[in-house]
Amino acid sequence: MLRLGQKVYIVGDSFEQHLPIGEYGYVIAYERNADNVFDYVIRIPKLNKHVFVPASDVEMEEVLVQQEVDRLERESLIDFALATKNEELFRRIMNGDGEIAEEPVKDVQSNEDFIKQIGLKAWI
Repeated sequence: MLRLGQKVYIVGDSFEQHLPIGEYGYVIAYERNADNVFDYVIRIPKLNKHVFVPASDVEMEEVLVQQEVDRLERESLIDFALATKNEELFRRIMNGDGEIAEEPVKDVQSNEDFIKQIGLKAWI
């Protein structure tokens, strides 16, 4: 839930209210009526008015900045992988595997499997 007075950006217009997407506003009230689809009352300085918006139409500035940083980081890693002809890095980035793969752990046999294997070798 957003705090009162918090700066938010309009990222959608799901109810076609002619909201200025990409502009900022300030949370000035919560809509507490359970029967209402709107969650917040936002003050938009550019329009010089208050509007009711659902939570899906607004996003905090910090979240948008982090998304942009992640996008730029991914693009720069792709550029680096292409420049160095690092196919493994390129495939990992394109497939969405963000974590660096560690060496696979060797399969450890259970005690019963080990005893079966020894018994089979002894039988032969």
